[in-house]
Amino acid sequence: MKPNRNDTAADQAEAEEALFRALISLESTDECRRFLKDLCTPAELQALVDRWQVVELLQQELPYRRIHDLTGVSVTTIGRVARFLTSGFGGYQVALDRTVSQHQD
Repeated sequence: MKPNRNDTAADQAEAEEALFRALISLESTDECRRFLKDLCTPAELQALVDRWQVVELLQQELPYRRIHDLTGVSVTTIGRVARFLTSGFGGYQVALDRTVSQHQD
């Protein structure tokens, strides 16, 4: 949270919940693309794309340096993504499981 915000923790949680509800209301990749392009700056969207690409390359067990060479993502960011992939909140794994199963259908 930004330090100059006067939101309470409950206000922040409610704002996050509203964003998450908006995300899950989207019904197609096109809708999601349009929403994220409206919501994010080009740099923010590229950072999200980069991290997801890193997740997929980590699943292939590529070394961090190779992932950096392929993507230009810093080794520090790659390490952070790897850490959250193995011991984060489980979001990466849920998305991986669901996108892999969609490609197999």
